[in-house]
Parts: sequence; C-alpha cells; structure tokens
Amino acid sequence: MKALLAILVTVLVSPMMLLAEQPATAQPPDIPAPVAPGDAGPSPLQQWIDHTIPAPPLVPAPQHPAAAQEALWQAILSSPTADPTFDAWPQGLDRLDPGHVIETRDVTAVAASLFDAPIARARLVKFRSTSASGTPEFGTATLLEPAAAWAGPGPRPVEVDTLPINALGMRCTPGYTIAHGVRDNNAINVFLPGVATALNKGHTILLPDHEGPLMAYAEPTVAGHVTLDSIRAIRSLAPDQFGDSRFAVTGYSGGAIASYATAMLLPEYAPDLANVLVGASIGGLVTDYGAVAHVFNGHSASGILLSVTLAMAREHPDMLPYMNHLAQWVGTSPLKNICGDADGPLGAVGIPMEVAANIDHPLESGISDEIQRRTDLTGRTSGVPLYIYHGVGDFWIPIQGPQQMYREQCARGVTAEFRTVPGEHVSAMLNGAGGSIDWIDARLRGEPAPNECA
Repeated sequence: MKALLAILVTVLVSPMMLLAEQPATAQPPDIPAPVAPGDAGPSPLQQWIDHTIPAPPLVPAPQHPAAAQEALWQAILSSPTADPTFDAWPQGLDRLDPGHVIETRDVTAVAASLFDAPIARARLVKFRSTSASGTPEFGTATLLEPAAAWAGPGPRPVEVDTLPINALGMRCTPGYTIAHGVRDNNAINVFLPGVATALNKGHTILLPDHEGPLMAYAEPTVAGHVTLDSIRAIRSLAPDQFGDSRFAVTGYSGGAIASYATAMLLPEYAPDLANVLVGASIGGLVTDYGAVAHVFNGHSASGILLSVTLAMAREHPDMLPYMNHLAQWVGTSPLKNICGDADGPLGAVGIPMEVAANIDHPLESGISDEIQRRTDLTGRTSGVPLYIYHGVGDFWIPIQGPQQMYREQCARGVTAEFRTVPGEHVSAMLNGAGGSIDWIDARLRGEPAPNECA
C-alpha cells in the first residue's frame, strides 16, 4: 500500500498538476453547522499519509481555518471553460425566480453536425436555479427542435433526457459539448441513440446539464432542481410553442438520479409543473447511497466512489475537513476535470475510501450519515407516474433498492411499473431501453400510464 501511495504522490505533485484558476464569482453554498459525530481518529495509515505528504498550496493562501476551507473549495471546482455561459455567475440571482431565463444562444450550426437526425434549431439556455442548500445558482440546458414533423395528438411534446454525464469537468456536459462541437467527451454522454431516435419521431429534446454549475456529480437535489428549472425556462422562453406541450423525463444510472429527483421534488419545488410533466422513466437507479458506497469501496468501482465524494463536497463543503492531504492533492489536480467514465480505471487498483480520509472508517462516520440523510429522497412521493427498470444481475447497484422504492411509491398511491431486465449495469441499460422508450412515447401521446401496483 505504501508503494502505491508513493507512486500516487509522485504523479500528483508533479509540476503538471498546478492548481487551475477558478471563477472569482463562484461562492460556496451555505455551510451547515459542523457535524460532531464523535468519530474515530485517523488510522496509522492515515497518520502516515498526512505526516508524509504536505498539504497542497492553495491560492489565495489562507490566513485562518475558514479561509482555508473556502480556498480548498475553490480549488476542487471544475476548471473554467473560457465560455462565460458556463463560467460566469450572474449578479442578482436572488432577485430572480427559479427558471428565469438569463441568456440564450443559438448553437444550431454546431449541433446539426453532431446528431444523426435533422435539427431545425438548437439553443443553449442559461437560467436561475437553486443549490442543494437552497441558495440561488444558475443552470444550463440545450433545447433541440427537430426538423421532423410531430404526427401525434396535441402540441409537439418535449422529451427531457437527463443523460448520464458522470463527470467532474464542466467541459464534459452536454451543453458545452454541443455548443463547442466537441467529439471526445465520451459519446455516451451526448449521442445516445435514443436522442436521434426521438428527434426523428418529432419530439423536441431538452438536455439539462443536471450536475449544476459546480459539477456536483450524483447530487440528487441539484439534479432535480436544474431539470425542473430547465422545463420552466423553455416554457417561459417560448410559451406559444411549449406552453401546452407534454413533458416527460427519462434517465439511466447517473441520469436516473436526475429523473428520479425530478419526480420526487416536483410537488415541493415546482408544483406549477404538476400538469406539465406526465411521467418519469428511471433505470439503474441508486436509492441508498450508503449501501452502494460500501459495494464500491475498495473494489472495481472505487474510482467512481472517490469521484462522487469529491463532487458531493462541492455542494456540501462541510465534507472538506475530512479530506486528508493526499485527497486534497488529487482533488485539486487535473483529475477534477475528468469526463464520463474516465474515473472507472481508477478503481482497477481498488483504492478504499480510507486512503482519502483523515478519520478511520469514514463510511460509518457522522459526516457520512449526514450526507446520506441530505441526499435521501425515499421519504417523498413522486408527482408523476413512474416507469422503473433495473438489471437483475447488477452487481454495482443492488436491485433491492429500486424494488423497495417501487413498493413505497405504490403504497403512497403513485401510478408505477417495475421491470426487471437481463444483465448487469451496462447491458441492462441496452436491454431496458426499448421498454423505457415505448413507455415515454405513450406518455407524450397523452395515453394514461398503466398502473401495476397491487
């Protein structure tokens, strides 16, 4: 283990890993009172790490603990993209309603070359949204209007596709990728076959950058807020075109977190959309972050767990004091900008969470319990009918969590279906896509959702 750490340290402290300048206007979310969990102190390995590796230099140099925490928070954010739409935090966000359109940009010329379907118009939209702690922030989304005619009943519908961004860097989002014509951001994040298929059916497609401006990968409240506010934004942007349209949201894995949160947060955060959103399809969903963290920890998906932990700290800065020096070096290195599933190979060596923390058994700690509490949406009732599907052999995300969610939503009177599909996490996405697409198509045609709840 020490040899592995020595290799990591050599890489991470190289001159190529200099800290990137962050947007000066980004401010940390409200920080709750410190958790007082009575946690165990650092293990001998953790003591060795912090005694061997110095803390990374931060810019600006902190003068007291609070400043040190804010400087570290700034340093772990995604590097700026050099595109003000994604980098600039508008003044006066607190005076705007959620979903208020801040700016739009025509990206048709670039988008038309990226999809295997004709596009009449593509627009990048920036709007006001809300952080996990309730403070104002902004969101971005891309609206793709098809050239194909809509042959169904009623106005042209809108399919909200919460793609599995699964990234730490802002340049990895669908919005940035489409606006800049980038083809190397891991094609699964933008060019899933379902997007082109839906465009050819005459569906308008809305692609929210649901990780938010802080790139808070897997943070469900942010994902739900951004997705709901993206719907508000385009309805206000073109009320004659979309004011009476049906909207349905679909997502798998990292995207399922957003589609699930959209359904669960709609009644409390966006009741004005209660008669607008007609359904949510959810595949490969994580409902119990604690259970999945233990499955990932120290195994083949450990790199994803470490990435999610860093991303969560962007929206929950009270996690930062629990990062040891090694974690701080990694979190402020270019690894903070990785795209898609680039964090997967990090799990090949099975790095456990203990190597990144300064308390023993971090997954059983008070701060871990607190973050699980904040991200748990299972006590809420979906505001729309649900279609839930999951791989029977998914060894990363146990099927018991989505099954339990389905039973609980049924008990709350929600119209729902559950489908078990063959395969593990990746193959189940492909095996379950057909059923999900058919269900979404029917909702957008205005057909009532089937109810299989006992």
